[in-house]
Amino acid sequence: MLSSCFKLIGIPVLAASAIWAADAAGAPRRITSVVRADPRTGRLVRSVIVTPKPVAARAVAETVVAPRVVSDAALAPPPPPALPRAIDDLVDQAAARNGLQPQLIHSVIQVESAYNPFAISPKGALGLMQLIPSTARRFGVSDVFNPADNIEGGARYLKYLLDLYNWNYPLALAAYNAGEGAVAKYGGHVPPYKETRDYLISVEKQLERSRERQPAVAPAAAPPAAPSGPAHIGQIVESDGTVRYVNR
Repeated sequence: MLSSCFKLIGIPVLAASAIWAADAAGAPRRITSVVRADPRTGRLVRSVIVTPKPVAARAVAETVVAPRVVSDAALAPPPPPALPRAIDDLVDQAAARNGLQPQLIHSVIQVESAYNPFAISPKGALGLMQLIPSTARRFGVSDVFNPADNIEGGARYLKYLLDLYNWNYPLALAAYNAGEGAVAKYGGHVPPYKETRDYLISVEKQLERSRERQPAVAPAAAPPAAPSGPAHIGQIVESDGTVRYVNR
């Protein structure tokens, strides 16, 4: 075929051969070697022509994935993770050292940070019990992001506030949230701040849940030296609209 083509255009072809080979990438190609006489010098000249081989398109079978049926149970949110035993132990130890009930400390931690040891509030409160830096220094907390240090400092602060307000839980918790100065500003009453009122309600709800989860135990032979625990927090609305919180 090649010989006849070159003859048609006046160039004599002495020999032509073709082989198929693969290039470095593995693609097939046609290599044609042609020997002809140079019309000017009369010398034999070899030419090599490389032609890629067309590759026919191959049909790829379509993969069909059957739909998977998802049950309602699979769509339900996962249950909350169990409280790490290490945190539970730290709370028990801090409560024992400071004469507090563990449920109170757990309730404050849940409302303050949801057990995130690295929580930072927009106001600069830090760690599990959300201690501001000055309070942390005041109660000997060297590392606010260390759960043991933070829980111990928060328990000490709660004990201090309960002693300060004669174990009036609403006032102590209000001071923990809004500061002792805010309680003093309003004459020793819970400040009328929405955040503080919501805080008291949230801690009370956590305390109720803690009591429901607490297993029944036999009564102690002798009453404990420390107060029996946080009383229920009651909300009283006066005729003039003033809201007060009291122990029940």
